[in-house]
Amino acid sequence: MTNPIVETDVVIIGAGPVGLFAVFELGLLDMKCQLIDILDRPGGQCAELYPEKPIYDIPGYPVITGQELTEKLMEQIAPFGAEFHYSRMVTQLEKLGDGSFRTVTDEGEEFHSKVVVIAAGGGSFQPKRPPVNGIENYEEKSVFYSVRKMEAFRGHDLLIVGGGDSALDWTLNLLPLANSVTLVHRRDEFRAAPASVNEMRQKVAEGKMTLLIGQVTELEGENGELSGAQIKTAEGVVAVKADRMLPFFGLTMKLGPVADWGLELNDNLIAVDTEKFESSIPGIFAIGDINYYPGKLKLILSGFHEAALMAQAAKKIVSPDERVIFQYTTSSTKLQKKLGVA
Repeated sequence: MTNPIVETDVVIIGAGPVGLFAVFELGLLDMKCQLIDILDRPGGQCAELYPEKPIYDIPGYPVITGQELTEKLMEQIAPFGAEFHYSRMVTQLEKLGDGSFRTVTDEGEEFHSKVVVIAAGGGSFQPKRPPVNGIENYEEKSVFYSVRKMEAFRGHDLLIVGGGDSALDWTLNLLPLANSVTLVHRRDEFRAAPASVNEMRQKVAEGKMTLLIGQVTELEGENGELSGAQIKTAEGVVAVKADRMLPFFGLTMKLGPVADWGLELNDNLIAVDTEKFESSIPGIFAIGDINYYPGKLKLILSGFHEAALMAQAAKKIVSPDERVIFQYTTSSTKLQKKLGVA
């Protein structure tokens, strides 16, 4: 069964702070948005790489964390009803004969829109592959770098590798579903939230899961189906039964499929003008860290400015026959009604 085509005004690729603020600017001009992000939640780099790291250059906030900024932006754009599609990568982007765009994800979802906004930071987050020989033979069959559907792991013997929040969170969340869970980390210190670490240790003490301090050195199985792994520990090599493995070794930034979309690039960044932040393909805009123009500053506040100008240009494409009168949110009753504050 094929997925139904989603029709919308604007597809935004990337749900980091700049992509989120773009929803606000587009929403003020009555444009509906669908957002696609490779992560499993909004916030982009702010939420994934430094959720608790303080940011000091957001206007009006002497200090705010990446997670707090994400939450404030989600609250700000709530009136516009944008729809989010997480844990998805855009694999195809093409211009159709009528000038609109067809965007396809790795889940087979298809979106048709008049405008596409690329707000993907430095590119897409790609998981770091553990240094285990032959692991690529098991990927997407029994080795996975993210959890899209928890039910897919029900009844399996899970091997989870890592010591950060993702590793600990999924260890605890999948424990009730799995047949068995073994957590492996190279040292007995964890970078995850202390409450999660304490809960994990309690589960180990209760005999509900296994914790091994060491490294995965070898995988066992055939035809992409995992059956077990060898773990090198200080006491020697331990054989672990596992038919599903979840390695969480962090993320790296890569341009990814964007490189194949026919856009003019400048050192792996999308070249744009400074009037509309439009790419070399009319109707495709790039805002935030993914774009390049003379004088570019990779700051969140710069991306907010780019989103505002992009939205004005996008409106002319989405509604070419509509005369747009520039209005201020402080004085426009019409805009205040959209925001639910009138």
